[in-house]
Amino acid sequence: MMNLSRTTRLLALLAAFAALAWPPFTLADEALWSLLKGGGQVILIRHALTTPGVGDPEGMTLGDCSTQRNLNDEGRAHARQLGDAFRTRGVAVGKLLSSPWCRCTETAKLAFGKDPELSPALGNLFGRPELAARQVAELKPLVSQPPAGGNTVMVSHGSTIAALTGISPGTAEMVVLTPQGGGRFTVAGRLSAHKP
Repeated sequence: MMNLSRTTRLLALLAAFAALAWPPFTLADEALWSLLKGGGQVILIRHALTTPGVGDPEGMTLGDCSTQRNLNDEGRAHARQLGDAFRTRGVAVGKLLSSPWCRCTETAKLAFGKDPELSPALGNLFGRPELAARQVAELKPLVSQPPAGGNTVMVSHGSTIAALTGISPGTAEMVVLTPQGGGRFTVAGRLSAHKP
């Protein structure tokens, strides 16, 4: 009886050490990477880390990156890590879409090495709640359409992704959607590719 209790305690201690050494999301993350490797998913990515601030400076214009909050060096490194994770795992990117904001287009270019197609539907909703219903209505057909090849990647803003999915991702974090057509999708999970 005493040996069983000691064995149980030892197993519990080993499980605790294993949980510390192997984060609990590792298995779930690997399952999501496997899903992405199979293609057919829509991946919403919040732009990488920017210069400090919230929203955009007064007088911001989309055609002039110097008037916007842009990626900082750490954010650029995170965007590159994101692309490296896709390449290392053999995850194919079909269509690449981005919000017209410079921090999103730069995240897409650094991660995937090509210019994204700009989509106003992916634009920033922060401080613009009156646009949310219209943009979500525009996004639903885009995210519910199964990709023709690989995965569709869309780089956007936390506020926009949250309005569509109810999930508020961190910078350079992915929200993986499984498209079901007709404006419908399911959330398969969340992933972060950059190293803390």
